[in-house]
Amino acid sequence: MPAEPIRKLVILGGGTAGWMAAAMASRTWGKRLNITLVESEAIGTVGVGEATIPPLIKLLRFLGLDEDVTLRNIQGTFKFGIEFDGWRRKGESYMHSFGTPGAPIGIVPFYQYWLRRHLAGEDCGSLWDYSLNTQVSYAGKMSREPRIEGNLPGPERAFHFDAGLLAQFMRRGCEASGVVRHEGKVSGVNLRPEDGFIESLTLDSGEVIAGDMFIDCSGFVGVLIEGALKAGYEDWTHWLPCDRAVAVPCTLPADKSVGILPYTRSTAHVAGWQWRIPLQHRTGNGHVFCSGAMTNDEATRILLENLDGEPLADPRVIGFRTGRRKATWVKNCVALGLASGFMEPLESTSIHLVQSVMTRFLDFFPDKDFNPVEIEEFNRRCRREYEYIRDFLVLHYHANERDEPFWRDCRTMAIPDSLAHKMDYFRQHGRLLVEEGDLFREDSWVQVLIGQGIMPKAASPLTETVGQEALASFMSGMKMAMDKAVTAMPSHDAFIARHCAATTV
Repeated sequence: MPAEPIRKLVILGGGTAGWMAAAMASRTWGKRLNITLVESEAIGTVGVGEATIPPLIKLLRFLGLDEDVTLRNIQGTFKFGIEFDGWRRKGESYMHSFGTPGAPIGIVPFYQYWLRRHLAGEDCGSLWDYSLNTQVSYAGKMSREPRIEGNLPGPERAFHFDAGLLAQFMRRGCEASGVVRHEGKVSGVNLRPEDGFIESLTLDSGEVIAGDMFIDCSGFVGVLIEGALKAGYEDWTHWLPCDRAVAVPCTLPADKSVGILPYTRSTAHVAGWQWRIPLQHRTGNGHVFCSGAMTNDEATRILLENLDGEPLADPRVIGFRTGRRKATWVKNCVALGLASGFMEPLESTSIHLVQSVMTRFLDFFPDKDFNPVEIEEFNRRCRREYEYIRDFLVLHYHANERDEPFWRDCRTMAIPDSLAHKMDYFRQHGRLLVEEGDLFREDSWVQVLIGQGIMPKAASPLTETVGQEALASFMSGMKMAMDKAVTAMPSHDAFIARHCAATTV
């Protein structure tokens, strides 16, 4: 006989993770799944994840959400990449832009041809001169066109937004589609005595919420995955030593001629880094730092001295421990968001991991037999995804030439073998080992490797199949086409004003 299907899904915790999970489950299963979300207004959310990466575009489409309507409701702006200022050394910056720098020539990626010319000492500019996303970012422009001049791909985009407003927006849609919200704190987690599976939650009101499957979105504490099911935690602070962040919003810059920048800015400081995320109504700011290298007061001072506007609230210090749960799925519970682990917001992966893990869970959606082979495969894929992202983040810290003690320690620390092998392989001919399931593809790795000063000894020998004059002409023509297209684009501010300006700013 076929196993009994899951009928009742209970999500503990709201915020971006909880309501995104509810929206995805509701869109997938509709009325065939009873979805309950338990949250308490008395429990705040971290709410510092205000920048995303391009896969979120696909999620909005899947959920049937209009992009402009969504952005109006969440004070959203557009994002074409992340600028890393001072990460290699003070006074230098580079962009980790979305999309592919240049255009392919045959079977060899464009960056290999740029490497060939650069290493030969030819005057070919920087790799980012051929990145449309970088040019659009620094010009303060905006385009959603899929193709531009010369039939080149248009810029790839993501968003900046107010995470609290996103949660509210998704909550409204979820409740309209039948998701039931219960207000209250959990006072007890009731396990089945025969197998230790979660049977129900008891709220402080005495109400009992039963379910077949539970999703833990309860934040760092992990009420279900850790508190009840003891998943365990894998600590990565020996590779990623920052363990605190101080956050504060501020007003937009007084100089309106600058406009709202369509990219995130990450600025390295003495023992950490600062994010700047421009929204329609304010700028989100935070200073991620190592508590072993500076105090909370020092970190707060550095942040406040480097704001682009006036603070809109008191600075808030948040502690964290970078790493992941040893298992994301235990028995009949899956952890999402901060409950599943924490990767500092250096590459805007927090919200994406909610989307990714929830997508994987829906693909592996169980019946009441809870097949252990499927659960183990789910956990294996989650583990690898976290490890790939971990290596990418460690690269930023490790490959630096700064003089401060914190950065020297990062430069000399032992790094994961997987990252060391990737870096060594790249140094030979600029080739990259990008594994299936790695969120960051070849274009991302190349930009950060070269941006952090890791230059290969030579380009791929296959680049020699294109003659010198033909290559120079191709690259020059492509650059001219990009420049023409960027010049013709509207400004980022004008585009927002026309298509997705928030009703109240």
